[in-house]
Amino acid sequence: MAGIQGLGEQPLLLGADAARFFLYKPPGLTVFPPHRNPSLPSLLSFWEQQPEFSIQAWPEGFAGGLAHRLDTGTGGLVLAARTPEDLSVLRQQFSQQFLRKFYYFYSSGRLETSPLLTLPIAHHPRKKDRMVVQNHPGTAHRGKWYPAWTRFRSLGEGWWEAEIRTGVMHQVRVHAARAGLALEGDALYGGKPGSF
Repeated sequence: MAGIQGLGEQPLLLGADAARFFLYKPPGLTVFPPHRNPSLPSLLSFWEQQPEFSIQAWPEGFAGGLAHRLDTGTGGLVLAARTPEDLSVLRQQFSQQFLRKFYYFYSSGRLETSPLLTLPIAHHPRKKDRMVVQNHPGTAHRGKWYPAWTRFRSLGEGWWEAEIRTGVMHQVRVHAARAGLALEGDALYGGKPGSF
């Protein structure tokens, strides 16, 4: 899963508007410091070193005003709010599906379902590092089911666009696998070895 072409593999502050900062997170970097080793580099530690960063009273789980997360292996845009009030607006926009997110990936699979998946997602009943899709009412899971909305669009030659309007952990990966489009290099959900 590659970063945005041309941006390299270092985090960047791409720009800002009146309410948000736009940060680039390269693949391989976590958004927040890992619990087991908080001294490791993360997008948050990069952000805290920028002149535009300001210390504010952020809600738990949103340090630095970072409004959402990307999987460690995924590169892309992360929004950071300027103030706690701006963060509240951003969170509402995400929860009301006002903001649309697009992901691009390669798969050697074939689409086996409708391009629109709305199957809920939950934590795997035994494996903490993965999620499951609710294929039927009795699907084994842990915790609650989260609503999930993903639409896939072929870009040709094995490349796909995934649009999501919800933000469940591993949503693109687990919905893609369910649709027959396991991401190349994503062994956790059945993808073939590789690195894109």
